[in-house]
Parts: sequence; C-alpha cells; structure tokens
Amino acid sequence: MIDHRLNTFLTLCELKSYTKTAKKLFITQPAVSQQIKYLEKHYGVNLFKYEGKSLILTPAGKKLQSFALTLVNDCEKITQQLSNNTQNPYFKFGSTLTIGQYVMPDIIEYILKENQHTSLSMIVDNTSALLKLLNEGKIDFAIIEGNFNKSEYSYELFSMEDFIGICHPQSKYSKGLHSLDDLFNETLILREKGSGTRDVFEQLLYEQNLCINSFKSVCEIGSLPAILSIVSSNCGISFMYKRAAQSSVNSNQISIINIKGLPIKREFNFVWLKNSRFASLYHDFFETCRYFNSKKSLQ
Repeated sequence: MIDHRLNTFLTLCELKSYTKTAKKLFITQPAVSQQIKYLEKHYGVNLFKYEGKSLILTPAGKKLQSFALTLVNDCEKITQQLSNNTQNPYFKFGSTLTIGQYVMPDIIEYILKENQHTSLSMIVDNTSALLKLLNEGKIDFAIIEGNFNKSEYSYELFSMEDFIGICHPQSKYSKGLHSLDDLFNETLILREKGSGTRDVFEQLLYEQNLCINSFKSVCEIGSLPAILSIVSSNCGISFMYKRAAQSSVNSNQISIINIKGLPIKREFNFVWLKNSRFASLYHDFFETCRYFNSKKSLQ
C-alpha cells in the first residue's frame, strides 16, 4: 500500500487536470491541491507547472512519477507474494498479439515442463494497453512489439523480427517486385490503433511520405487470424510480422509480397518498470524465454 498522496499525484499525472483528478478520486479539488503541495514541500521541488493552459510535469515531477509507478508495481507484487501460500514463483505479464499467439505458447509450454511449480498469467493486448497495465502495477512485465519510450522503462531486446507485406497467392502482387505506391488500389486490412504492428506500418509509410489514407479502402481488424483469413480469401492485403504469417505462407494460403525496402527488421522487447526490486526475477524469466526462443529459431 502506498501513500494516498502519491496515488493522487499519479492520477494527476495521467489526467493533467485538478478537476478531473478530484472527480475520479471522489475528493474535492482543494484536497488534490493540498496533497500535491504537501509532496512538493516534502521533496523540496515543484512537481507541475503550466505552459499556457496545459498542466505539465517538471523534470523533478517526471522523476517522481517514474519512482511512484515502480512503487505501485512492486506493492502489487508484494501483495501477490504474501497472499501466495506457497513459495512457488508467480508471474503476471502481458504480450502483444503477435507474440502472445505465435511466440509465447511454445515458450510457456517449455517453462511449465521445466519448472512445474511456476504459475503464469498472460494478458494479450496491444502495446499501448499493456504499457498502461504495466504503469498501473497490474502486470509485472510485458513482451511487446512496436515503438515505446525507452527512456521510461527498463528493457531487454527479445528478438529481431521480419516485417512483411502479404497477399493472396493468385494476386498480381504475389509475383514480381513492387513499391508501396503500387499497392494503393488495394483494400488494406490492418490492426487497430495502439497495436505495435500498426505502429510499425505507419512509421514505414511516414518515412516514405505516405499514409494509410492513400489506400483505396481500409479495414481495421483486432485479430491476426481474422486478418490472415480475409487475405487468404483475396479480399485485400496486409502487413504483419513474418512470425504471424509463416504458417499460412507454408500452406500456400497467402504469399509474401516482394516490396522494395522490405522486409525490415523490428524489435520485440521485454519491458519492466525502472528500479523495480523484482528486476532480477523478471530478468531470469526473460533469459529463460530468450534461450528457448533462440533455440527454436535454430531448428
């Protein structure tokens, strides 16, 4: 359990409004102001400042936010450990969709066979949702694809993965070399906003002064198997990590589009909060995952 004033501080960091913070916490706005003033007096620094009408964190406020988030996460972990009647390890973590569906199942199977007393709980969601859960102390760590602010977290590189374009085997794009511009007359099937896969694709377009709206039409789907099914029905094209598409490529349900500049390599990262007292436990879990993933890649 952490000091209620730190909870108020973190809520204000999130909402950037004294009024909204008071409403969310069911306290008065003066009470929010008093608690923030107490923290500023206690630490001898200003935590917030206004730029125009916008409330922003000072550099000291950003430091306290980082420490407080880690404290919340560690308190949750301590509660888990104390409520666990055994000494068996328990990890609650998150994985993005590609990793959760196409990477982690084999790794979890390996861990449970090698360490039968380990208990696991995995949440599968998009990158932004998982980082929010991590900040709130609801998961211990996350294995994510896509971009994130590396200055705010501790992390280790899990793997480098190919990012590719896919189409139906009978599509005209299944043969020859193409540019991204050539594909604009197609329907684009892609993940929802906030997903790492979409983030990587949007960054790829941005680097070439292109955007998603350049395509004839766009269909957003929050399921990779559904996207693969739609592409295999010749209803559009998509972009994703090769890991997710490999089985469908092997069975000739879809084809990889040969595109100038693709495939590109992108990172899968293992992420946890800075300064966590449980960092060594998380790192041990990471090393087990990376070892099995590297071993499987060589097969």
